[in-house]
Amino acid sequence: MSEELDAVIVGAGFAGINQLHALRAIGLRCLVIDQNDDVGGTWYSNLYPGAMSDTESYVYRFSWDKEDLMQYPFKEHYVKQPEVLAYLQHVVERHDLRKHMRFNTQMLSANWNDSIGAWQLTVTGDRVLTAKYLITGLGLLSAVNSPDFPGLETFQGDVHHTAKWPKNYNIDGKRVGVIGCGSTGVQVITEIGRKVKTLTCFQRHPQYSVPSGDRKVTPEYRQWINDNWDAIFDQVRNSITGFGFKESTTSYHDVSAEDRERIFEENWQKGNGFRFMFGTFNDITIDLEANEGACDFIRRKIDQIVEDPEKARKLKPHDVYARRPLCDGNASNGQKYFEQFNRPNVDIVDLKETPIAGIEPAGVRTSDGRLHALDLLIFATGFDAVEGNYTRIAIHGRSGRSLKDAWDETGPTSYLGVSMPGFPNLFMINAPKGAFTNQPPAIEAQVEFITGLIERAEQANAQIVEPTDEAEREYSKLCEDLAAKSLFWKAEDNWIFGANIPGKKRCLRFFFGGLQMYREKLVECRDQGYAGFKPLL
Repeated sequence: MSEELDAVIVGAGFAGINQLHALRAIGLRCLVIDQNDDVGGTWYSNLYPGAMSDTESYVYRFSWDKEDLMQYPFKEHYVKQPEVLAYLQHVVERHDLRKHMRFNTQMLSANWNDSIGAWQLTVTGDRVLTAKYLITGLGLLSAVNSPDFPGLETFQGDVHHTAKWPKNYNIDGKRVGVIGCGSTGVQVITEIGRKVKTLTCFQRHPQYSVPSGDRKVTPEYRQWINDNWDAIFDQVRNSITGFGFKESTTSYHDVSAEDRERIFEENWQKGNGFRFMFGTFNDITIDLEANEGACDFIRRKIDQIVEDPEKARKLKPHDVYARRPLCDGNASNGQKYFEQFNRPNVDIVDLKETPIAGIEPAGVRTSDGRLHALDLLIFATGFDAVEGNYTRIAIHGRSGRSLKDAWDETGPTSYLGVSMPGFPNLFMINAPKGAFTNQPPAIEAQVEFITGLIERAEQANAQIVEPTDEAEREYSKLCEDLAAKSLFWKAEDNWIFGANIPGKKRCLRFFFGGLQMYREKLVECRDQGYAGFKPLL
């Protein structure tokens, strides 16, 4: 069975919902497909305990419906998974988008057909969708990374990855092991420490985590937000991180030791990992001395908070502070990350000192011979980030070349984070070399650009929209130049560069110039008649 459309959008998360709304506004016949049975994308499947956005609630939403911004409630400074999912469902209903969506439908392959100037998609149910435009909103963090430990198949307890968490799963009273302590691991550990019989944290890399600063939203604070929506989103769009706070313009070297301590303390108390990294000093991510100043402050905080000196020693990082900035989980209910390790039922295992030797029926055996008895093993081991969802799907462009083959030699790349030479009329939201920033405003920037480009092509009666090889190379060089001085390169096994996946090419996967500069590049391309794309004929 075949179906013809103007555009097929893959994924019903923030990106797919936004793109559908925009393309419907210019009159295109669109269909969103998603393998899940409802909207939400990442927020549909990440049901793990403590799941939340570490972006302030008022900027983790769409900016283009001001009436809805004024009315839609949020009760805390950080939105939790159920609230994000409910918000996305609300937007879909409010704008009557569900009738343009098809769930339980997975894209199995996508092939560009030069003879008809369209994409032909094979989806579940032996259906074929033909569309002039293919837009993918597959998500940065959705291709699950599940390590294969020897003996895992013999474990008699439950095993769950945080990204595939079963609904209504009860962890109360269980002996739990968590492998991984990145953003997700920190949230899980913070949430469940008080609920489980024992919690053993198998730590690969200690984290520079700061408080979230989460708290209830007061009526006065909500009124301030409603009075300032325009200014809020103007600041977001013209910032580095898009997180809704003013980033520092002060160098670490321009103030006294006393003022450094005061600034670090003030931002520790305010909370938020991105604020601590970018709101304290403007050179934390590029200057080793400034970076070590932040590291030293957080290490001293760990010593002050964690009562057991041995636990504190294991929890203190000693590499550069240059991973994705982290903050603890739901502090609004009194829970904080490092405080969990003061609980007698919570322990920490340093996997660099005592690696996992294997998994046995009763639990995890470490190299020191100790068996950690468990009822539940949680993998908080992250994702095959950025390109993982693209390389596992057969997307073939001109001459049958796949995206995987196109990226094998150089690593994942794109033009402006949205398109690839050799793949006509394919637009990727959150593609490689997109902005490293708060996702909803970055997605909006890409959706605005893609929609404008498609509208221009339709007005010009153009059949093909495709970037040139030269434009892709020049943009990739710009990304490399912007990242050259970043200390993020120095962090071990950093997923940002693909180093968390064995055998994955270690290379740049983001635009590190900030949201404002990224938006400026998109506007510049548009204002120059979509420079870098082959002429719209």
